[in-house]
This record gives sequence, structure tokens and C-alpha cells, in this order.
Amino acid sequence: MFPLFAAVEVPQLLQQYWPVAAAAVFLPLFLWWLAVRVIPNDKVGVVEKLWSQKGSISEGRIIALNGEAGYQADLLRGGLHFGLWRWQYRVHVVPLVTVPQGQIGYVYARDGEPLPPSQTLGRVADCNNFQDARGFLTRTAGEADHGQRGRQRMILREGVYAINPAAFVVMTENRAYSLKQLLDAQESASVKTWHEQLTECEGFHPVVIGGSSDSGETEVHDDLIGVVTVHDGPSLPPGEIIAPAVGTEPDGASYHNNYQDPEAFLTAGGRRGRQYAPLTDGTYFVNRWFATVEMVQKTVVPIGHVGVVVSYVGRAGRDVSGTTFRHGERVQEGERGVWERPLGPGKYPFNVYAGQVILVPTTNFVLHWITGKTEAHKFDEGLRSIDLVTKDAYEPLLPLSVVVHIDYQRAPSVIQRFGDVKKLITQTIDPMLSAFFRDIAHRKTMLALLHERDVIQAEARKELRDRFREFDIECVDVLIGKPVAADKDTKIETLLEQLRLRQLSMEQVETYERQRVAAEKQRSLNEAQAIAAVQVQLTNAAAEVKIAESRGEAELARARKQSEQTVVVAEAELARAKRQAEQTVLTAEAQAKERVLAGRGEGQKALQIGLSEAAVVMKKVAAYGDPRLYAVAVLADRLANSAQPLVPQRMFVSGANGDTGSVAGGPLGLLMSLLLGEKSGMGGFADTPEALELKAEVEKLTKEATASLANGK
Repeated sequence: MFPLFAAVEVPQLLQQYWPVAAAAVFLPLFLWWLAVRVIPNDKVGVVEKLWSQKGSISEGRIIALNGEAGYQADLLRGGLHFGLWRWQYRVHVVPLVTVPQGQIGYVYARDGEPLPPSQTLGRVADCNNFQDARGFLTRTAGEADHGQRGRQRMILREGVYAINPAAFVVMTENRAYSLKQLLDAQESASVKTWHEQLTECEGFHPVVIGGSSDSGETEVHDDLIGVVTVHDGPSLPPGEIIAPAVGTEPDGASYHNNYQDPEAFLTAGGRRGRQYAPLTDGTYFVNRWFATVEMVQKTVVPIGHVGVVVSYVGRAGRDVSGTTFRHGERVQEGERGVWERPLGPGKYPFNVYAGQVILVPTTNFVLHWITGKTEAHKFDEGLRSIDLVTKDAYEPLLPLSVVVHIDYQRAPSVIQRFGDVKKLITQTIDPMLSAFFRDIAHRKTMLALLHERDVIQAEARKELRDRFREFDIECVDVLIGKPVAADKDTKIETLLEQLRLRQLSMEQVETYERQRVAAEKQRSLNEAQAIAAVQVQLTNAAAEVKIAESRGEAELARARKQSEQTVVVAEAELARAKRQAEQTVLTAEAQAKERVLAGRGEGQKALQIGLSEAAVVMKKVAAYGDPRLYAVAVLADRLANSAQPLVPQRMFVSGANGDTGSVAGGPLGLLMSLLLGEKSGMGGFADTPEALELKAEVEKLTKEATASLANGK
């Protein structure tokens, strides 16, 4: 019975009590679903109260602070939350706001006090980095103001924040945190535009100047400065273009730390607009809604230059250039005008919008008045060769270079007077130089202009130095080039060609003269080389000459001895001939006397024979024309038949006039004539006038020969 009963009764019980069982099971789950909300730990819950006994939010608000219907200021953090009935509350689960490392988050407040017309961004409120929406929207005891709606001056640094997206829209580089359903089309478009603008200007990253970022994503600006433009705060006074520097003292209460603390900047009296104090090397977390940063190059004053500062801002200063100087004011540093003290070589964080630094070279620099030629400094970019007209109507172009120096202490005066160096050159130096050289050309011919270049250059150097001092610059040197002809002008070239031909002729003459001297030197060199080559032979020849001289002296001595011997022999022969002649005469006289005595006829015959022989001899002498020639002929005949030689076989003979080998002209010739007279038997006709004359001449010649031999000639 029991099993059957059980089989029949149990289904009936289930059918009877299943609604109660289902209610017991699902009712707790339903109540859980109605009253309990689960928020993940990496998200927050935005509570939207659908209805409330306290009514709706007050006029001008979108966040409920006192339990009114609407979006509540307080968030639900991760965990279980009870009492949030679904028929009264709607919970929007949203992610936490995450600002990546090294980036910046920007906040747009949808609720708060409205901004006044003169204010751009909402002031900084004590709200725990926008995580306390209630504190942002309400004014607590001790606080002056509460938060303002709109874009905020405060930025979010890297980290995770529990921010109510119903009250605030947070923008990071990767996304914008907000409740999409709360934003209308206009608000969504504004948020998108702001995000694009911040992305374009690298607003989600800090400003890094002169370094590198750890992440490698931050824009790095090396050797630059940042010129800051503030977009909030009071406006500049009329007439001002640059906001003065404020809050720059690190120990001051209003130190804004290079525009990173907007409230301190405004408290210190900062004004909107371009700021005078730039950002130098470093990393700066600057709110780009509050201040934008423009990168400009540092002002570099190179070596050999000074920088003259022309300040556009500052208080009005006292002119230190004196009452007699009427070319502008020169003021002290920090005042408006040309600063009296220039900047030396170096790098300076100079705000180019607050003034201008004009570089002035302090080393010597060259200015070319040469068409088409320009130095690297570009000061002579517009200068051209000076066109001249000479006295003889030539029209050359004069290329000119001038070396100029500017004293660094006078550089502010130059800038004060002319504005910059290029204006000084184009407006003063150029017309002055052109007029000066044109005046010189009018007094010179073309040839004089070419030949007297050094004189003209010295005159220009002296004159221009005095003139340049009047403009606080110094003329170091003036260099004049070769005058050239203008286009299609051949007159100067023709003149120069004539000068070239003339000079070439002079050079050729000089060349030929030098070649002659060189040829003589070459000949001397060749002789010296030849002498050196045959030096041994010359030495031997010199020795042989000395030997020959010695031998000649010996031969001369022998010849002198032989001459003396010959003279002695000749004298002996002469004496013997005289004796023979006398004997013959005596014999003839005796014979004649005997013949006279013996017979007059025979005597006369003998005398007639002797006279006939004498007449024959005299005819022979007359036939020769000169008795000496006859004597030489007779002597030659006897010598030819003589076996003994009359003179040595070897003998050096010198005439009275220096002729070698002449016998008739010297002393030996006289001696030979004497000997010939003796040998010829001229004593046979000693009684005749011709014989006596010949004898006297022979004696005279003999004496002369003897005297010559005695004198050693």
C-alpha cells in the first residue's frame, strides 16, 4: 500500500506546491536583481536616479547633489551595492580614467559655476583631481570659490582616476572618457575638435626642450626656447605687445614654475598674451588650453660679432647717448630702445617677439664693389663695380674691395644711427666711395689710372679713414682692382693690348741682354770645365814650358858665348884682313916701284891690271846697287865652299822689332854683314873711295854689333 500511495501522492504534491517552491527559489534572486548592483573593481558606476520625492535638479544644474532625480554626484566604486532599486535607479558602469605615463589629461566640466566673460578656463578647485564631484560643485567652509564649468586650468598627470563622466569629460591621447548618451551633437563635436587640436599641437605630451623623453614619444626641441602665449587672465594694457615676466622667483609665494601652475601665474598678476619670459631647457607639463608654446631658435651671437639689442618692451628709459646725438635713443638694459651694452658671443634665450638682436661683426670684414661677387655675410650683396669716366673719355668699371672694422663698443651707436650694418653700407658708404673714385677718375687719364694705382690707393686709404670715423667705423684698407671695360667696349682692351706689346718689347730686350750674359757665363763655365778636364795636361804643359824656358835660357847663354867667340874671330879676321891688305898694298907699291924702276912700261901695265880688277869689282858692286849685297853674295859663295860652319846649328835669334828668324835686321845681321865684308876680300880695294866708304860702314856696323852683344840684346 505504501509504495503505491507514494507513487500516486508525490506528483500531486508537486502539482499542488510548485508555485510556492518556485517563488521560494526565484524571489531572492529577483530581489537581488532589483536592489543589489555589482561594480567591477576596474570600473565605476554612475548613478542615475529616475525619480525622487525631492523633485528634479535645480535650475542650471545637471548633477544632483541632494538626492534629486538625475545623475548623482557620487560614484559607485567596485563591489556590491544594495538599495538601488531598479525602478528608481539606473547605474551606468564605465571604466576608470587612465592617463598613460608621461602624458597629460584634459578635463571639461559639464557642471559648475558659469564662466565670466573675461575668463577662458575654469579655475582650479580643491576636488582631488576631479574625483570629488561634490567638492567641485559645492562650496565648503574656508573655500573662496568652487569649480566652474567648461575647460579647466587643472590638468591630470599620469595615473588612474575615478572620475564621474556625467560631470566631467576627460580627454587623453587615446580616447575621451564620457557618457555618450549625455552629450548632444554639438557637445560631441566640440569634444572631438578639442581632441584633434590637442593632438595636433602635441598637447597630450609635456614640452621637452633641450633633452629627450624616456618614452621616446615626446617631441624634443634641441637648442631652442619656448615662447609662451597665455590664453587666460586679464588682457594687456593698451600699447603693450608683450606681457611682463611675473612669478619668476622660485622662493616667491606666487611662483608659477614656468606656467605649470596657472593659478599662481594669475595670482602673481600675469596677463594673457605673449609672455616675455620664455621656456628654456627642461620638461614642462603645460596646459595647452591655458598656454601654447612656440619653439624658436636660441639667439646665437657667433665669435667675432656682438649682438645689439633693440628692445620693443620695457619702461621708457633715459637716453644715454647725449643731447647732441640726434639719431635715436640709447638706453640701459631692460628699457625700451637700443641697449647701450651689446651681447657678447654666446647663446641667449632671447624672446624674438620682445625685441631684436642685430649682429654686428667686430672682426675685419671685406666689402666688394665687384659685380657678381658677394661675401658670406651678404653685406655687399647689392654692390656693383663703380662706373668711372676718365679725363681722356674712357669709361671703365672699377672693381674695389674695402676692409672695414667696427669697434664693439660703438656697435650700438652704428645700429642706433643706421638700423643695421647693411643699411650703413648701402645708404652711406656706397655713395661716398662711388663719388670719391669718380672725382679721382675725372682728373686722371686711363693710363694714369692704371699706372698710378698704388698712389690712388694710398690717397683713398687716407681720405676714407677720416670719413669713416665720422660714422663710428674704421676703414682698415682700400684695395683697388684692375679697371675693366663695360660690355661691348673694346677701347680699353685696345689700349691694354698696346701696353702689353710695349712691355713685351721691353721684356724681350731685357731677355736678350740676360741671355747674352748667360751665354758669357756659359762660355766661362765651359772654359772652366774644359780646363778642369785637361788640368793634368795643362800642368804637364806648364812644366814643359818651364823646362823649355830653362833650355832656352841655356841655349841663349851658349849663343851669347858663341856670338862673343864669333865677334872675336871676326875681329881677328878683320885684323888679319887689314894686315893682308896693307901687306898687299905695300907689296903692290913695291912691285910697282920695282916695275917702275924695272921698266916703266911693265909698271904701268901692272897698275893698269890692278885698276882693271878694281874696276871690275866696283862694277860688280855697282851691279848689286849696294856694296853690302855684293858682300853677302861673296860671303855666301865662300861659305858654301867652306867645310867649317860659321854659326851653331841651333840658335834662338830675335830682331830689334821682335821678329823671330830675321837675320838682316838685328845685331847678328850687322855682324854677318861685317863678316861678309871681310870674307869677300874687300880690303883689296881699300884705297878707292868706295872701299874706304864700305870699310867705314863695316867698322860702324861692327861697333854697333859689339855694343849690342855687350848689352845682351
